[in-house]
Amino acid sequence: MDYTDIPFMQSLLKYDWISLPLFGITVFFTIYFWADKILIKLYDKSQGKKNSIMMHMKLLGMDVDEKKVTHILLLSSFGICYLFFMLVLPNIPAGLFLGISFGIAGFQMPPIIFQSLYEKRCSQFVDQMVDGLTIMGNGIKSGANPQQAMQRVIEIMGNPISAEFKQVITQTQFGQSFEEALTDLSFRIPRPDVQMLVVAINILKETGGNLSETFQTIVSTIRERQKLEKKISAMTAQGIMQGIIVTSIPFLLMGVFYILDPDHISPMFTTTWGLIMLAGMLCLQVIGGVMIKKIVTIKV
Repeated sequence: MDYTDIPFMQSLLKYDWISLPLFGITVFFTIYFWADKILIKLYDKSQGKKNSIMMHMKLLGMDVDEKKVTHILLLSSFGICYLFFMLVLPNIPAGLFLGISFGIAGFQMPPIIFQSLYEKRCSQFVDQMVDGLTIMGNGIKSGANPQQAMQRVIEIMGNPISAEFKQVITQTQFGQSFEEALTDLSFRIPRPDVQMLVVAINILKETGGNLSETFQTIVSTIRERQKLEKKISAMTAQGIMQGIIVTSIPFLLMGVFYILDPDHISPMFTTTWGLIMLAGMLCLQVIGGVMIKKIVTIKV
């Protein structure tokens, strides 16, 4: 739809001395009343993303550099926005639409990536707990205390359990109590199995009891939980794949039509209604993808 075809717009655009001042006044008052709120909102959003990335980098044992995190966010947002804008030039409307869309998506990706890496590390730690607690249980049977049994795990097994247990031992060497170091471990790896281990060690150290049998009970619980998780993953795998296919089909068809018949798909990027339909399609795709993910995600 071309708004210059409307008689009112034609008569308005004919008189530049009216249309240009009206446009300038509209822009001025929009910026005057909304600029501060928009800038504050963007700053809070970017600061929240930056803090989330830095927190997960610290939990992953990575070197935290605020400048590097800022550069990552700028490249993933404005860099991607500029890249897609330049790719479709001289089609400026399509460039703006694609640039802004992929820029917003790129801005959301770094925190999601680092959170996924952190969740993967936590899952690997829980998987290693089966062998780690078995080693600790055997060490306690031979007369070692929990710290010595934990040191044996550090020597035998790899990361992440080796690095996390080493952090616990290091904290005790710097004067922190073993109970406090274990509590910090439960904060770094916030999983029910880890919290169960920490509570069991702390309670049995005060009240007495057979730690070796407790470790065997925890190992059995972890194994049963892993069996249930694998069963649920097998049952939801089809739904996850269907969600991926349904979400990607519109973008694949758009690419195919653009290659085979560019004139047929070009109105989607060159007309007002086409851009509105693209924006609506993206919103519906995001909503549908989030809903499918919530349906197929089952926490044990």
